[in-house]
Amino acid sequence: MRKKNIDTDPLDGAYPNPAYANYVLGILMVAYVFSFIDRQILSLMVGPIKADLGIGDFQFSLLTGWAFALFYAFMGIPLGRMADHRSRRTIIAVGVAVWSLMTCLSGMAKSFTALFMARVGVAVGEAALSPPVYSLLSDYYPPHRLARANSIYTMGVTVGTGLAFIIGGLVSQWIANMGEISLPLVGEVRAWQATFFAVGLPGILIVLLMLTVKEPRRRGLMAVVKSGGNRLAKEKQADSRIPLREVAAYVWRNRKAYSSILYTIPIISILGYAYMGWYPEFLLRTYQVDGGMHGIITGVIYLVFGTASTLGGAWFSEWLTRKGYRDANVRLLFLVGVSLFVPAVVGPLMPTMTLALLFGVPAICLLNCYFGVAMAGLNRITPNQMRAQLVAFLLFLSNILGLGFGTSFVAGLTEFLFADDNALNYSLSMVGGIVSVLTAMLAWRGLPHYRAALGQSQEIGSQPDPGFEKSPALG
Repeated sequence: MRKKNIDTDPLDGAYPNPAYANYVLGILMVAYVFSFIDRQILSLMVGPIKADLGIGDFQFSLLTGWAFALFYAFMGIPLGRMADHRSRRTIIAVGVAVWSLMTCLSGMAKSFTALFMARVGVAVGEAALSPPVYSLLSDYYPPHRLARANSIYTMGVTVGTGLAFIIGGLVSQWIANMGEISLPLVGEVRAWQATFFAVGLPGILIVLLMLTVKEPRRRGLMAVVKSGGNRLAKEKQADSRIPLREVAAYVWRNRKAYSSILYTIPIISILGYAYMGWYPEFLLRTYQVDGGMHGIITGVIYLVFGTASTLGGAWFSEWLTRKGYRDANVRLLFLVGVSLFVPAVVGPLMPTMTLALLFGVPAICLLNCYFGVAMAGLNRITPNQMRAQLVAFLLFLSNILGLGFGTSFVAGLTEFLFADDNALNYSLSMVGGIVSVLTAMLAWRGLPHYRAALGQSQEIGSQPDPGFEKSPALG
């Protein structure tokens, strides 16, 4: 009889059942899909929201950027710290409930301020998702399967964004033929307001599904020393909170190895969020696409090509690893930066939409292929009790630079530098050139330090860590 292959950790024993781990991964990915639908749905309702609220491009960019980025980023760190010693399942479930409620409240907003505050609430809820998720997955999957699992979860970005654009595109068509809609208990609302209720209410189902998820045993724990000098037993370390100053000191000691990820991802996310925030509107303004089709076209690109590239990035990273590149998680970031320059700069300047899409599709693919792979690389050099905090810190940087500056940078160039709404294509091209060059430079600079760290140690969570600039607190 053929024996079942069971992945084990030399220190912690067998990982959870693969079928159940995949079930949990599926639930988490669905949650991520809806988080991006709730987040990106605004991007396809630029015109009607601006008209009803009496705002310009820059104020609209605050709704899609800073309203979300500031509070998502700052709430992510304390929630990540909580996830490193509390139930990650519970934190995720509460977060889903909060952002779903606030999405529905977005549909009741009748002013810029009210909508801004509702989007802040969505950000607070969504901040509770990714930091505990990446920590959970590192305890459900062994290191050699983690990049693929992370990438499947990261598919939520492209699937959610694609669906948001498609839904938004259809809403744009409805808005052209509809005035107000009457909803039970709410009353008369505009079509764009009703859309928020449609995408917010399914969050209830996700909360119920999260209640079926089990909290796995934590792996790759850092040994903790009590004030009396006695080490805690390993099985008790999961409940031990590492002081924040020790987390900061650990990262600082190993800053050169971390720099390849902590510097590069926030920079490339500027262009990623710029595309998610403005690419449909770019098609509409530059090529005068018929109502709603700009969202449907962009949605299909994200849904099909963006999702395929997310899995393709994981496959390519695994292929690089099999070829002997242990630094594949970071090497992919460098290759993305180099490959992104031409499509990101030239694509928005094309004279026809067909040519623009021929460059736009590879650009969107490159902007979505690296994140899950990079997160696996981050976890490989991070103790378990710090993983959610490091993910939260990375998301803090990514959201401040990417979500905050990405949409507003493009809007600012369009409104204040070019002073022409139809110059959106030049703004996207300029940002694309800057970001691709910086990404390649930062990833290349950090690559040898990350490679050296891996060369001196085994992956944290699989083996003891004798050489990775060892902290006195490491076991």
